[in-house]
Amino acid sequence: MSRRLSRRDLLAGLAGASLLPALPRLTFAQGSALPANPDVAIIGAGSAGLSAARTLIAAGKSVVVLEAMNRIGGRAFAESETFGVPFDWGCAWIHSADRNPYFPLAKEWGFTLAQHDDSLDRAYYGSRRLTPKEMGRVKRIYREIIHVNEAAARRRDGAVSSVRPIRTPEEQIAATFMGPMDMAVDFDELAIRDYDDQAELEPNYLVREGFGSVVKRLGDGVPVSLFTPVKRVRYGGPGVVLETDKGDVTARACIVTVSTGVLRAGSIAFDPVLPGWKEQAIADVPMAMLAKIPLLLDGERFGLQPFEDMICEQPSNQDIYFLAFPFDSNLLIGFVGGDFGWELSAAGREIAADFAVGALKRIFGADAGKHIVKSDMTRWGANPWVRGAYSAARPGRTAARRELGRPVANRLFFAGEALAGEFAQTCGGAALSGRATAREVLKVVA
Repeated sequence: MSRRLSRRDLLAGLAGASLLPALPRLTFAQGSALPANPDVAIIGAGSAGLSAARTLIAAGKSVVVLEAMNRIGGRAFAESETFGVPFDWGCAWIHSADRNPYFPLAKEWGFTLAQHDDSLDRAYYGSRRLTPKEMGRVKRIYREIIHVNEAAARRRDGAVSSVRPIRTPEEQIAATFMGPMDMAVDFDELAIRDYDDQAELEPNYLVREGFGSVVKRLGDGVPVSLFTPVKRVRYGGPGVVLETDKGDVTARACIVTVSTGVLRAGSIAFDPVLPGWKEQAIADVPMAMLAKIPLLLDGERFGLQPFEDMICEQPSNQDIYFLAFPFDSNLLIGFVGGDFGWELSAAGREIAADFAVGALKRIFGADAGKHIVKSDMTRWGANPWVRGAYSAARPGRTAARRELGRPVANRLFFAGEALAGEFAQTCGGAALSGRATAREVLKVVA
């Protein structure tokens, strides 16, 4: 979903025809011994970790990636077993495709792409569909808030809700679209400068086979040890030592790519403890929530066209956005974000599905629920190795993203979507962050 009206210069040209040369596939089975002394140890086999590893390997360095889960890809994960068609449980859009390293790779690897630049085709307030004139007002308000927020960002940080009052249904829809459905936080928790810093996300592409399949392909040739959570990182000596159940790994440097949610939870102990400024940065860039509620229908379309976008707003702020039938599948994918996204995630899949179906009944009639064959909900908040959807700086604390990215003791380096600059919160941004961090590490392990 677009955030800025035009911002295409900062990282232009970084996404070349190929992210890195192809490498032979190499992974470690559960229980296998780890290479004990690589040049660089990487924590996390998501987009940032895989990109960093490939950058280092291409430079001739030895690397091992330690992944707590049973697969690579991190928050990028696609599979077809649940619904009979590919479904992305995590990131789905190749955002900013003209600068995203995954776009040329997806084309090179033969994935099926469809441009989907969100245009908000339909909006409902309660059960009433907005008229074309009202839809025009929503879009004008959206652009107005962006301009007012941009002006405010030059003077201060704080909450975007403070730059313009939100009163009418059209204003509420614009605020929901910008906050919970884009940045995954409520409008009053959306930081002025964090929003202003983010790039325009168009052009956007969806992947028929699932974006997660593209990220998985990036792992070809990367030495990844699955089922290997890192318990402790000791960095008080000349290098780093990573403690795992499979044994210790000693390296000259370490790249940490886990989410701020994992760092904040203390899942990985650091010895010595991280300095206060780093701990504060972690606290100031917490995980936000955007959850999906996929609904498999029996073929009924409710008059919606493939790839059509619909937002359902209520006065209670219990709102849902739907992406209709991507690639002509029978999947109607709901999205809930912000505080309500966290609440539904905690409530569980049945209650989440009831809410999504309830929205359809309110709009399309009481029989709408009869057409639901199967439903589910993403559960990233409950995943101990993720603990949320993606990062969002607290109002007034946007500068913490820079502190979050600073190395510690010239041995601990950090990468991930939280550190991707104007491409924060995106999978492509995580890959760019991993590559940039790896290049900084090369100066240390040259």
